[in-house]
Amino acid sequence: MNLPRLSPGRRLTAALCGLLAAGSLSAMSTEEAQAAAPAASRQIDYSQWDTAAQLRTGTGKGTIVKRGRVAFATPTGARKLSGKRYETATWDSPWVTPGFSFTELIPSWSAVTPRDSYLEVQVRGRDAAGKLSSWDLMARWAGTDAHVQRTTQSGQSDDLASVNVDTWSAPSGLAGWQVRVTLARKAGTTATPSFDTVGAVASRLPSTAPGTSKPGVARGTVLDLPRYSQMTHVGHFPQWGGGGEAWCSPTSTSMVLGYYGKLPRPRSYSWVPAGHTDPWVDFAARNTFDHSYDGTGNWPFNTAYAAPRVGKAFVTRLRSLREAERFIAAGIPLVASVAFGAGELDGAPITSTPGHLLVIAGFTTTGDVVVNDPASSTRAGVRRTYDRGQFEDAWLTKSGGLVYVIRDAAHPLPPNSPGNW
Repeated sequence: MNLPRLSPGRRLTAALCGLLAAGSLSAMSTEEAQAAAPAASRQIDYSQWDTAAQLRTGTGKGTIVKRGRVAFATPTGARKLSGKRYETATWDSPWVTPGFSFTELIPSWSAVTPRDSYLEVQVRGRDAAGKLSSWDLMARWAGTDAHVQRTTQSGQSDDLASVNVDTWSAPSGLAGWQVRVTLARKAGTTATPSFDTVGAVASRLPSTAPGTSKPGVARGTVLDLPRYSQMTHVGHFPQWGGGGEAWCSPTSTSMVLGYYGKLPRPRSYSWVPAGHTDPWVDFAARNTFDHSYDGTGNWPFNTAYAAPRVGKAFVTRLRSLREAERFIAAGIPLVASVAFGAGELDGAPITSTPGHLLVIAGFTTTGDVVVNDPASSTRAGVRRTYDRGQFEDAWLTKSGGLVYVIRDAAHPLPPNSPGNW
């Protein structure tokens, strides 16, 4: 799940997920443009470096852009981690100015870390007067836990911003941001960590949701996703959250990978005991676990897990279900972060939650939301339909409309203006 993002200095612990993510305006119809207008105050901008040409606009020290990836080439630094010495190389993005004063930034990436290697993602910002923040560490990440523990570092509240798990918060607002990726490999080896995409979503959001959006282009469209229940994993692997109520995020991510036919191969999860239902969910939980956050609900850790398997994955925010419908119409399911109290989401398998992940699978002909909700105790109960207005309130006011966008090459992104994907 995604836990409530706590203020800096407060201890972050794993909560229970079940109890308590290139076009122009002319590409939209007049009806769509009019319906989008109430959400205009939801200021969101997603920027990324994905193609070789885009990646070459960054500044590398010891890295090389090759075959559409930024790869470790020559060590330019060194450090120690867990008693081991690592060589490092870095890549800095150009500055991004989203055009509004943003208060939150969430980076995401797609990378591979062969053998004993890892990467770190840092961000910094500047305010309207040009004052720079420090570089803050957002993630130390590796594709497996064989050598390096995946972790974040909440706090770092020394200047203009602070880190809250996977979210960089700047309450006073910033005008621009920059991301740095450090590639690290064990000294004396030839491992070549690399990344093919890095980006971030910047946002400044009101505390309330707009009025319920009108149904749009995906009315009557429901995608055929496999149905997995997080609750069938109760008691599995306490060292990675213990399954059940804590595994809504890797379960949702796994349903989307299953939709694309890109679940991990059986030999990858051969360590899961025989008889465990949907063992690929156990595998996903292990490979999304944040050892500092003590949970599997780190948003970009889930997209980083999915990206090399399916093709592309990133974290962003949407302004309403009108935008979500454009993804469904393009054949792209979305993992969405919601939170709600008792009586606020009719038909949900849980009474309330401060943070929960589920999959938007489609829409009824009247515009209500069809989901795969992993909080169901059985596979059969995973598919549910939620009232459109209730869902938007639970989604937009709590996580700001956060979604994981996970897709393969056969499903290009829908046209978009302005650029929140």
